[in-house]
Amino acid sequence: MNQDFTYFNPTQVFFGKDAMESLPAILEGCGESILLAYGGGSIKKNGIYDQVMEILTRCGKQVTEFSGIMPNPTYAKVLEGGALARACQADLILAVGGGSVIDCAKAVALAAEEDGDLWTKYWIEKQAPDFDPIPVGAILTMAGTGSEMDGDAVITNEETKVKTSCWDYAIYPRFAILNPAFTYSLPEYQMVSGIFDSLSHIMEIYFSPEDGDNLSDDLAEAVMKSIIRNTPAAIQNPRDYTARSNLMWASSLALSGLLSPSKTEDWEVHQIQHQLGAYYDCAHGMGLAAISPAYYRLVCPYGLPKFKRFAVNVWGIDPAGKSDLETALEGIDALAAYIRDSRMTATLRELGIPDDTQLADIAATCARRRGGYHMLTQAEILQILRESF
Repeated sequence: MNQDFTYFNPTQVFFGKDAMESLPAILEGCGESILLAYGGGSIKKNGIYDQVMEILTRCGKQVTEFSGIMPNPTYAKVLEGGALARACQADLILAVGGGSVIDCAKAVALAAEEDGDLWTKYWIEKQAPDFDPIPVGAILTMAGTGSEMDGDAVITNEETKVKTSCWDYAIYPRFAILNPAFTYSLPEYQMVSGIFDSLSHIMEIYFSPEDGDNLSDDLAEAVMKSIIRNTPAAIQNPRDYTARSNLMWASSLALSGLLSPSKTEDWEVHQIQHQLGAYYDCAHGMGLAAISPAYYRLVCPYGLPKFKRFAVNVWGIDPAGKSDLETALEGIDALAAYIRDSRMTATLRELGIPDDTQLADIAATCARRRGGYHMLTQAEILQILRESF
């Protein structure tokens, strides 16, 4: 662990089958007005909405509902939520859903306290707020983004066709309720999309310097192996509590900061997918799955020792009689096979992108990061997109 670091995570987690029993005590210190944020209404079908409303009513809270948050929340939706939060003088934003709902709630916490061009200030210039945003709490219903334990708010600006994040400790959820049983009703497509999102978060951190003996890489390998091991069990039986609990906690750990110390982190796969999401309203995790093998094949020679280690330690590839590059590429092939075997999206065409006419525009607008082993050119990004198509 050769790089200095500071670690802090302010989110208090309540995990398990009885995690919701903690909510009344949590609400005692949260004020009277609650903005209840959720998505398209699935929580009303699976009974979670009724559970939450019963507790809020019993605790005497004034509830204002902010519904209809889409899978790729837009800046316009954030502004709508901000106006609603101001109108009801919300003391707490309670996000019930997956990462999109939680991300939107964090953004609303900013929008409720400030007027003006928030997009430029927080999402483009990445400024820190000079005020205390409305507190956010999370009740997780889909594992994948890790938003329940981080300070990111990923939002899409439909007008500029840019999808990006802002980050600050001030918008970390104050608490997160994680009951794996709340994920049982997810369709398989959404479940496996979230699973790959979790795995991708870890790979973005793992495939970056430093590469010496460091505990962060050891932890990352353990969490990746747990995800890979539990994926087929969850597909075979979506109500397998052991599998779903391991996958949920892996998702939270991936972006909790625990795997990041002494790492520079890559995040280029996410930059590419964000622009795919800005142009096409596609599932985030499935987009990551579609482009990851092509991306890693391109950057593999620049970080060959780590890719060989990934192949051997995570996928169990036998390096005997093989060059380091051959071993590394077998590891990436194993990742691609895992994507196919887990019924994840293996190509952009499978993702629903009908043709390649906008790939050049997507490549030209992708942000490029220096944290990984190789900083891509725009031409290389286009190459990755075409190979993924």
